[in-house]
Amino acid sequence: MKKIQILGTGCPKCMKLAENTELAARQLGIECDIEKITDINEIIHFGVMTTPTLVVDGQVKAVGKVPTTEQIKQLLV
Repeated sequence: MKKIQILGTGCPKCMKLAENTELAARQLGIECDIEKITDINEIIHFGVMTTPTLVVDGQVKAVGKVPTTEQIKQLLV
């Protein structure tokens, strides 16, 4: 099972990233746990200063942007 984390304060871009990520995982049939992290101290722990951020299995995959569902699919496989 993949562990996917969405780092962000809950802004509209963060919510869109979470939505696109959930859709991408569903379309790929990937079993995953999606966690939304809003605590700034936890976000800083990942070494990023810009949100939204997509983290897959502990690796930062996208920072400061909202990839499309198709782009996220490529990041998940």
